[in-house]
Amino acid sequence: MRQPSAGEALAAALSAEYAAIYAYGRIGVRLTGAARDAAHQAEAAHRRRRDALVVQLSTSGASVPPDRAGYALPYPVTDRTSALRLAVEVEERTAAHWRAALASTTGADRNQALAALIEYAVRATRWRKTAGVTPPTVAFPGRPT
Repeated sequence: MRQPSAGEALAAALSAEYAAIYAYGRIGVRLTGAARDAAHQAEAAHRRRRDALVVQLSTSGASVPPDRAGYALPYPVTDRTSALRLAVEVEERTAAHWRAALASTTGADRNQALAALIEYAVRATRWRKTAGVTPPTVAFPGRPT
């Protein structure tokens, strides 16, 4: 199987950022207090990374995948429990795209992918702790299970 180019890997990560932003719109409305604030901060972080990637891909001449009007969620988000479960899943899935980008990138792009992977792994751990999931950490963040 052919390894994707750096531009293709970053475009895939951008698509994951789009999906994460969409999901956080559904997550935040089911949370209150500090958890809701954390969801808003997470959504803002994904928006910043999305915006930076759009500029980066555009200026490098790489293909910028379009955002979609909606994304299929893996299950209905109807309460706090399902919102927290989805928040963990969103961070894990987005981390997986950035982990995959590590193999295709070098230099500053690789540093960017590693920073995103770390950020999302830490955020997934925080969501697991908020949800009361044990263990709160995973051995290899972003690695397919």
